[in-house]
Amino acid sequence: MPLITFSPSIAPSPGNMSKPEVSLFKAEFGDGYTQSGPRGLNHIREQIDLKWDGITLLQKQELDAFFRERGGYKPFSYQPYGYSASLNWICVERSSSSKSPFTFTAKFKQDFSLAS
Repeated sequence: MPLITFSPSIAPSPGNMSKPEVSLFKAEFGDGYTQSGPRGLNHIREQIDLKWDGITLLQKQELDAFFRERGGYKPFSYQPYGYSASLNWICVERSSSSKSPFTFTAKFKQDFSLAS
């Protein structure tokens, strides 16, 4: 079964934040010497923070419903602005304002699982 593609009716506001998470094995020796190596094949995991400013209640509900259905663990496909290809993501955190015009934020982490 193919992954669901996240394609919201309104694009995120300009200025998404990207912050790769690097996982390394690190051994510290005397005199400040250290030796590092990657922790697994996918030791660099992309993370992005997206924000939608000035959206309607219906758009806010659409975004919230998509992420609620994914439950924070079901991956989805999405190609953020500036990326050359779609990646698989999970939404690990989301929040929204309670006053119009609404704001919605979501934090995505790259997902390497084989689940669909």
